[in-house]
Amino acid sequence: MPNEFRPPTISSAPNLRDTGGYATRDGGQVRTGLLYRSEQLSKITDAEMPLLAALGLKKIYDLRTTDERAAQTDRVPTGAQDVVVDVLADEKQAGPAELLHLLDNPQEANAKLGSGKAAALFRHGYIAFVSLPSARTGFARMFKELADANNLPALYHCTTGKDRTGWASAALLTLCGVADEDVVRDYLLSNDYILPEYQGMIDKLTGIGVEKNILLSILGVRREYLDASFKEMHDRFGGIEEYFARGLGIDAAGQQTLRDRFVERP
Repeated sequence: MPNEFRPPTISSAPNLRDTGGYATRDGGQVRTGLLYRSEQLSKITDAEMPLLAALGLKKIYDLRTTDERAAQTDRVPTGAQDVVVDVLADEKQAGPAELLHLLDNPQEANAKLGSGKAAALFRHGYIAFVSLPSARTGFARMFKELADANNLPALYHCTTGKDRTGWASAALLTLCGVADEDVVRDYLLSNDYILPEYQGMIDKLTGIGVEKNILLSILGVRREYLDASFKEMHDRFGGIEEYFARGLGIDAAGQQTLRDRFVERP
C-alpha cells in the first residue's frame, strides 16, 4: 500500500517525508515518527523551522559531498546533531548534483548528456551506492547508529532526497520486509514532490535549448535507476541480508535489531 503518512507540510522542503507507514510481509508495519527522509535543509524558512523542530530530531545524516554541503548549508533545528556521511567521497565521476553545472551550456549539455547519456550516468551512480567503499562505510555507520533508540527520531538526506536517500530508504524498507512494489512506489514518490519544485528550472533550461529528457533524467527518478542498485546488490552480495552483513558489516543480530527498532508487529 502507498505511504500516506507525512509530517506537517514543509513547503521549503517538499520531499521531506516519513520513511515509515508501510506494511511488511509478516503482518507488521514500519513505525512512523522515528525516521524521516528529505532533500537538503538549506531552504527551510524561519516560519517553517518550528515544523522541522517539532519532529524532535536527534540526528540528521547528511549524505552529500563536501562541495554540496558548502554550496547549500543545512539549517539544523536546535537539539539535532548534524552528522556528515559523504557516501560519494570515493567517486571519481561527477555525482548527480554536479551534473547540473553542465546545463548552463545547452550545446555541451546535449552533447554530453543527451541520447540517454544522463540516464546512463545515473545508473552508474546507483551502482556506486552499493559498491563504492565510501558508500558502504557511510551507510554502515548510519544504519548502525539508527539501530540505537538514543539516536531517534532521525532524518537522512542528500541534495534532492531522491538518489542516495532513495537507495537508503529502499535498502532499509527491504530489510524490514516491505513488499518490493511498495519499496519502488516509495522511491518513485520523489517525482511527485521534486519535479514540481524544479518546474521553473525545467522551463527555463528547455527554453534555452536543453533537451527536456536530460532534465527529467537528472531531476527525477526512474525505476531503472533503483533496479541498477538492486542488481548490483544481488550480483555482488546475493541479497539484502548479505548486503547488510558483508557489504555494511551488520550481522544477523544487528539486522534483527534494526527490524525490531522500526517494525511494529501485532
